[in-house]
Amino acid sequence: MSEVMSSVNLREMVDELMAGTGSSGRATHVFRAVTGGALSQVLLVLREGRELSEHDNPGEALLHVLRGRVRLIVGDGTCALGPDEHLVIPQERHSLLALEDAAVLLTIVKSRA
Repeated sequence: MSEVMSSVNLREMVDELMAGTGSSGRATHVFRAVTGGALSQVLLVLREGRELSEHDNPGEALLHVLRGRVRLIVGDGTCALGPDEHLVIPQERHSLLALEDAAVLLTIVKSRA
């Protein structure tokens, strides 16, 4: 086996990121399966009222709420999610609003050009 496997405690990492949000009210940590690969995960923490502004979906994406409550806004539609809820993010522009201090894990497979 050429690579060393290591695990990450997401609860501890969420606590660390929350403590480091500062004035922006947000913090992230990116996990990559393979350097330069299409698969990544983004651990995102947002303080209540903060938003990940509207953006295009970079590929296929899944959202899993670890802590707090968020609202995904897609066009005229919205979906509120709480802890342990999961959904596929539509292939449309979207934004994410923290209804309370929240942590989400985004799993993304980027489209290859």
